Amino acid sequence: MFVFLLFVFSQFSLSTQLVYAQADFIGLSKLNESQQTKVKSWINHGLEATQKTLGPLKQKAVPIYLEPQYFAFEAVPWAEVIRGSQDGVELQFSRYASLKQLKNDWTLYHELAHLYHPLLNYKDFWISEGLATFLQNQIMKDSGVITHENMMMRIKAGLERGKANTYRLSYLKDARLSSVASNMWQLNAQQRVYWSGVAFFIEAQYKLKQQNAQFNSIVELINAYQACCKMSQQQSGKDFLRSLDKLSKTAIFTNLYFKYSVLKEFPVISKQQLNQI
Repeated sequence: MFVFLLFVFSQFSLSTQLVYAQADFIGLSKLNESQQTKVKSWINHGLEATQKTLGPLKQKAVPIYLEPQYFAFEAVPWAEVIRGSQDGVELQFSRYASLKQLKNDWTLYHELAHLYHPLLNYKDFWISEGLATFLQNQIMKDSGVITHENMMMRIKAGLERGKANTYRLSYLKDARLSSVASNMWQLNAQQRVYWSGVAFFIEAQYKLKQQNAQFNSIVELINAYQACCKMSQQQSGKDFLRSLDKLSKTAIFTNLYFKYSVLKEFPVISKQQLNQI
């Protein structure tokens, strides 16, 4: 009887923990009825997929600011996180894109992943963009949008683009990653910034597994961080990573931060590190 009650209580506790945040649609009236149905299905799928991988968001609702476009060369040409009392996402998307095209686009998963960390300083954007890019691929793989093989192909191709972009920017007097991140848009350095950040989290995950840390994946660690420790105000990358060190009971993230922030070249990621994704 005691075992049965314990089981029921455990199941009840689990179910209460898995209450997912819902979308609060803003601008839905800009679409006709069939387009509204399609867009709601897309957003709800993205929110559910993200929270299945990263855990339920603490906020009960996620404002989704809809900006449908009549002319667009991509399903989702632009999106950004809107920070506030309830962090939300603005989405510019083709009103004529199919549901499949919208679900297969990476942008929504990327922006929703940003909701699991605080806003970071400009010079540390390589951390936030690298983390969201790393997580978006995990979310898409877990939800069946892409296969593991396809995820690995995307990551390897992205790292190559980051390496090529780093080489193109080698003329800079101050080519440190933190400096380039501060001027990412002016320098057209998105590939270097995003994929240096991805390399950072690939290396960090490899070290977590090597050290048998309390959390042996970035997904597990970010899930725990968002549930307990996410800051509502802007934060330095160093302080954010210190929180990850505290949770994982390691010094992995702080040590890697000092290494990566001053890098002038693209980081080298080994096959062994890639195989731990």
